[in-house]
Amino acid sequence: MASNPKTLDDLFLDTLKDIYYAEKQILKALPKMAKTATSPELKQAFEKHRDETETQVDRLADVFEMIGKAPRGKTCDAILGIIEEAKSIMEEFEGSPVLDAGLLASAQAVEHYEISRYGTLKAWAQQLGLDNAVKLLDQTLAEEVNTDVTLSKLGESKVNKQAQAKAA
Repeated sequence: MASNPKTLDDLFLDTLKDIYYAEKQILKALPKMAKTATSPELKQAFEKHRDETETQVDRLADVFEMIGKAPRGKTCDAILGIIEEAKSIMEEFEGSPVLDAGLLASAQAVEHYEISRYGTLKAWAQQLGLDNAVKLLDQTLAEEVNTDVTLSKLGESKVNKQAQAKAA
């Protein structure tokens, strides 16, 4: 028996499940990262993004509803690997003057993954004619890009300089 070929709808759903799972994992990781960070600005950035992530999870649930599916995640090995790297940095560099720089780099790895996923989902939603989903995915994509820019500015203006100065 020949199986039906997979469609763009299938790929969209599969990727939606991936990012839903990823966001749920990120929600668990952000409080730990905020608690570990020594820079008040970095702590605040992690806490702010945790609040945004809760809203993003709600938006994803809305997208699932738009396509007639229950919100359900699918194990995302990529995000698990990125989070595991962040945990390693927290352990290996605990008490080190470069800890915040490592945490910030880990957070940006997460952001870059999310930006990639949301950009792809938005493009596919456009192709599939899911206009309301496009709007929700675009909102989240803009937030992820903004978080990445904020982290870059924080790294360049403060965190990386402090790591270098304290290490000298």
